[in-house]
Amino acid sequence: MTEKKKDDIQEMNFEAAFTALQENVARLEGEDLPLDEALALFERGQELAKRCAVLLEEAELKVRQLSMDTDTNLEEED
Repeated sequence: MTEKKKDDIQEMNFEAAFTALQENVARLEGEDLPLDEALALFERGQELAKRCAVLLEEAELKVRQLSMDTDTNLEEED
């Protein structure tokens, strides 16, 4: 995969990356592709899955931080 395509994936938000991943999987499952094209799709799918995982981890961390801030504020009010 070219660096340009990897950079494009890194710019995607979660929804765009997840949709692209679903489309990628559908193509791999539904089409009789030449080996080199299937490998390229698989590689792109791996990069899309990594992007989704990173974005989900970031969202989870933010939720935890917000929850901790809320808990701290509630304890201070007691």
